[in-house]
Amino acid sequence: MFLGLDIGTSAIKAVLVDDAQSVVATAETPLAISRPQPGFSEQNPEDWWQATLSSIDKLKAEKPQALAVVRGVGLSGQMHGAVLLDKAGAVLRPAILWNDGRSSAECRELEERFPALHRVAGNLAFPGFTAPKLLWVRKHEPEIFARMAKVLLPKAYVGYRLTGEMVEEMSDASGTLWLDVARRDWSDEALAATYMSRENMPRLVEGSAAAGRLMPELAARWGMTTPPVLAGGAGDNAAGAIGLGAIKAGNAFVSLGTSGVLWATTDRYAPNPESSVHAFCHAIPATWHQMGVILSAASALGWWSNVAQQAPGDLLAPLGAAPQAPSKAIFLPYLSGERTPHNDTNIRATFAELDHDATRETMTQAVLEGVAFAFKDCLDALGAAGTRLSEADVIGGGSRSRFWIAVLASVLGLPLNRIEDGERGGAFGAARLARMAATGEAPADICLPPRRIETIEPDPALQQAYAERHALYRALYPALKGVTS
Repeated sequence: MFLGLDIGTSAIKAVLVDDAQSVVATAETPLAISRPQPGFSEQNPEDWWQATLSSIDKLKAEKPQALAVVRGVGLSGQMHGAVLLDKAGAVLRPAILWNDGRSSAECRELEERFPALHRVAGNLAFPGFTAPKLLWVRKHEPEIFARMAKVLLPKAYVGYRLTGEMVEEMSDASGTLWLDVARRDWSDEALAATYMSRENMPRLVEGSAAAGRLMPELAARWGMTTPPVLAGGAGDNAAGAIGLGAIKAGNAFVSLGTSGVLWATTDRYAPNPESSVHAFCHAIPATWHQMGVILSAASALGWWSNVAQQAPGDLLAPLGAAPQAPSKAIFLPYLSGERTPHNDTNIRATFAELDHDATRETMTQAVLEGVAFAFKDCLDALGAAGTRLSEADVIGGGSRSRFWIAVLASVLGLPLNRIEDGERGGAFGAARLARMAATGEAPADICLPPRRIETIEPDPALQQAYAERHALYRALYPALKGVTS
């Protein structure tokens, strides 16, 4: 039996997986986000810990015998968050999260201080990444920075509370801007650019390797016969890829979660920071990946659902199973700014091309298409980095909508696969990593793809129409930037 934990932004999710890779039980504990100022996004690390305890306690109440024989624990986590600890391991301030935009000025400072950043880290300096956050703390909270001994990412902090060991793995570390992504090691030069050193960093392991063992008192709390091994784990997207079996070059998926990801597995380090493509390590050895990331995907539909005062399912039902023509309206989904390809924290969303005939259905379809156009921007950026995709799986909450997948297929010009358990998320991938760490089994033997329910092909009649709408969508960005920046 293996336990996967997903340290998310909205909840801590736990899943028990047996030796046949069947999910035996799941549990979830919700989390809240603090926004003390516009553009700020924080959480208290103690909330993650208490929610982790609560989720595993729920599993014990439901499946005590299964939990008792857990051999490995794996962690998936929200990326980029900065947990600052003092010499005693105490938290110094709330964690600054991945969707926090306060450090735009510090991004420019970091790139000036370390001109080789793009080559070494494989990415532009985004405000969401970890390193600029530390420059912000040094500038605005110097007394905190002076007391800071260690910086951990969210899942590494939970791992520390589980084992007493401060350990990070390659996929999550790639999102800090402190990792030499090609060498899979901390970069002394990148750390020095933020007035830090290796002493401030956790130990590095591969995601499928053992990082420690569960503390005996916690094993006793959950009735475990032997303290299980803790795997290095993975950042949330890499954990999702492990769960999908996306471990070979060319494997790809679209994640329609709160944010959106277009993922491509690679067998080499292939950065293209000029297009705001992320080039990160995968959670298994000698493997990397590229990602285009949009900041509002399913959350854009959630926003529209709140405005329209209708549940998402009720909004989608009148649209049917597939589009007949593009919406007459256009939606730019920049509710929280955008990463790929713009790296723009100030840009904001808008509707365009509205007229008196616009209906709720018109605008709902425009929201779905706007997110699809943002993914097309990601696909074009991956293409500029030399990556060509032939198909992709679709995961995340948005994967429930066949209509949305049909829109995406025609906008992207790719066959898209609906899969079984498309919402299982990072916790399942974390459980697979736990198994590899505990047993030494090879990724190819464990990371098997899920069953495909349906492949949705692009509609040739719609592809040209969507290409024209996407061109208009792209043309609106410069005008909108002039208004909102």
